[in-house]
Amino acid sequence: MTRLTADFWVHAYLARLRVLNIPAFVTAHGDDTSGAVLVKLNTLDGKASAFQRSFDMMSGARKWDALISGAEADVDAAIARQRGFDPDLWVIEVEDRAGRHLLDQPGLAD
Repeated sequence: MTRLTADFWVHAYLARLRVLNIPAFVTAHGDDTSGAVLVKLNTLDGKASAFQRSFDMMSGARKWDALISGAEADVDAAIARQRGFDPDLWVIEVEDRAGRHLLDQPGLAD
């Protein structure tokens, strides 16, 4: 399977969220072709989670793992640290009180 560029993946993800009226915003624009992507889920109650793509060591498949969950300020600090290590990093913030991020749907780990 061809690996999608970060820019293409981000736009496809935002479109999928829009279909379900889930607000999402690009808060850090990374490298269009090779930037990694973090997704911050803000549940609008002072709490948040950040997810990053990784590989399942057993199957080699890509998947989404929680980087950090907790107080929104702590999640924001962790994301800022990641941006300090990787200026090409994309950050998408999803705002949903029900905690929907759609990262568990088919096709989003690619």
